[in-house]
Amino acid sequence: MTLLLGVDAGTTSLKVGLFDHTGTELATAVEQYTLLTPAPDRAELDPELYWSSLAAGVSRTLQQAGARASEVAAMAVSSQGETLIPLASEGTPLGPAIVWLDNRAVAEARQLGERFERSTVYAVTGVPAVVPSWPACKLLWWRRNDPELFRRAAHYCLVEEFLLHRLTGRLVSEAGVQSTSLLYDIVRHTWWQAMLDALDLPASRLGELVSPGEVVGPILPGVAEALGLSPGVLVVAGGMDQGAGAVGVGNVIPGLLSESTGGALTLQATVDHPGGDPSGQTPLYVHSAPDSYLFCPVGPTGGMALTWFRDHFAMAELQAAAGRGADSAYNLLTEMAAAVPAGADGLTMLPHLAGAFSPEYEPSARGVFFGFTLAHGRAHFVRAIMEGVAFMLRRNVTMLGELGITAQELCSHGGGARSSLWNQIKADICSMPVVTLRGTEAAVRGDAMLAGVATGVFATLAQASEAAVRPAARFEPDRSTEPAYESAYQRYIDLFEAVRPLFNRPQPPIDPSAAQQPIGHQAGSRGENMT
Repeated sequence: MTLLLGVDAGTTSLKVGLFDHTGTELATAVEQYTLLTPAPDRAELDPELYWSSLAAGVSRTLQQAGARASEVAAMAVSSQGETLIPLASEGTPLGPAIVWLDNRAVAEARQLGERFERSTVYAVTGVPAVVPSWPACKLLWWRRNDPELFRRAAHYCLVEEFLLHRLTGRLVSEAGVQSTSLLYDIVRHTWWQAMLDALDLPASRLGELVSPGEVVGPILPGVAEALGLSPGVLVVAGGMDQGAGAVGVGNVIPGLLSESTGGALTLQATVDHPGGDPSGQTPLYVHSAPDSYLFCPVGPTGGMALTWFRDHFAMAELQAAAGRGADSAYNLLTEMAAAVPAGADGLTMLPHLAGAFSPEYEPSARGVFFGFTLAHGRAHFVRAIMEGVAFMLRRNVTMLGELGITAQELCSHGGGARSSLWNQIKADICSMPVVTLRGTEAAVRGDAMLAGVATGVFATLAQASEAAVRPAARFEPDRSTEPAYESAYQRYIDLFEAVRPLFNRPQPPIDPSAAQQPIGHQAGSRGENMT
């Protein structure tokens, strides 16, 4: 039997999936890690945790499936974008990874935004605005604030590239995950030299460019032994998690629409060329599917907003869920929310706990609860969070519709797709059917499909999709909720515009010791975290 591994390194967990040659999922493992937040605008992680999580996940997956090492033919790796890691010449990390959520580079983003016109940035890189998340801004921050590290680093890489280097020994930069770096020209498929010049950064410190779906090399013999694999396993670049996730739900041709509620909220639509948005508002990435691009509106905190509420305000549910299964705490919270009517009795939430991206592009935006009274309880707040994320989704569905990108249904994946209530809320608010698939870890399935195509197990991604993408459930819009949700949606939009001027006012500092908590897994079993 020929087996395929998919690996996806997310914001607070790394997932590994094992699939057979028919596309059937045999086993999955989720390895959690906790982000460090040493200051309100910072998010970091020890890069070695990505590697140790990969090793543990591969071992656990093989063990669960009872698979032999000789059966694994290939593995593909994808990851979150924008998380930047500095490496010494031998490949050792020189410090913590600056995670994509990190907003320390505000001044640097402002400087680069003043140097490069917004229309030029969008035409070259596909990102609508210069914000602190982008690696180019982080690199400029390092150059200014830690010049010794900036000088010593022989290579800067993103998480996927870090793992590919550990697996194969090759220092590569992969086009899909580099789409949001502000360093890569997505039209010419080269480095954007004008940006490298602005950073005083030689291209040699970024590695050799490869494409999504490309075989990077065979796994190193010593690494194969450590992971319990055979030396002949081929390692494939899977791309950004959004591209791999789109592949994993079969979104590889125009006319399909998918969304992922993981740590972030993202919407994906395949297009075959750049330049489809003359307004320059819609993020455009290099797709993991060949010769394609991906419109990908993003909300930085999707499922993470519910994770935040769980970790800070649901201690009883966390204690009750301990040892009871992957989603127990979330299930208890959503059971509470299901008892609250559509519109949360007038309670509205802006889920912008780490800034707003699509379509508002307001990095200084913050989370807001509005309209609560003595009659509102915790269940209302949970419901308002779920509805707020769905309102953000609708705004982006509407934005794509204005570009002529429509679909008959919305395919939902990511951790949020495990919630029937959330799927129904999204269907009602967006007024379109929401469908889910067997196996919610779409990115690892997409990685396995890419590995299968790269090694000849599947002839094409279309064939891989036919084999591996299998429907699970369908949620039709409940028209009886339409009046309540139309009113609540308009309130959501009006609220954002009303408080928007406040976001850019100076804010009082937050005492990290009193208010900042690590982001990620707090209690329960592996796989519990929505992100």
